[in-house]
Amino acid sequence: MRKLKNSELNRINVEEFKKIEKIPLIVILDNIRSLNNIGSVFRTSDAFLIEKIYLCGITAKPPHKDIHKTALGATDSVEWEYVEDTIQLIERLKDLKIKTVSIEQADNSTLLQEFTIEKDQKYAVILGNEVKGVQQEVVTNSDFCVEIPQFGTKHSLNISVSYGVVLWDLFKKFKY
Repeated sequence: MRKLKNSELNRINVEEFKKIEKIPLIVILDNIRSLNNIGSVFRTSDAFLIEKIYLCGITAKPPHKDIHKTALGATDSVEWEYVEDTIQLIERLKDLKIKTVSIEQADNSTLLQEFTIEKDQKYAVILGNEVKGVQQEVVTNSDFCVEIPQFGTKHSLNISVSYGVVLWDLFKKFKY
């Protein structure tokens, strides 16, 4: 076994990325304070062909050197938009028939592995603040609340880790 060189990875360029079909998934960052988390979400979104990222509330916007440090250029490839009020955004997305999914620990949440998608439905996944999580009003107004099962002594994951876990699961459900 041999590691591949970057030149052997057959990566597409930004123009090709913008034209390629995306999975029907949008990401909403609800008051994320860590610039590194924001950058990581951009980079992971690029890797799995996410349609768009919405940055809401106190979530910082590119260009910023600390976002760029972890995004590694994904702020150029992945479409994004800043919207101050997350609730207004959710209402707008619902008018467009997009289902909203808060990633949060809540009563009556659905475990990630049990969450099923409709193949022709577009979804918006909402990730919340590192300390307070997704705002209660946002959770209340979401169509679904999905929880990542955890079995150790800690009951939370870093935003970028949570996103990676959720995104891989949803990507498989959309593609396979």
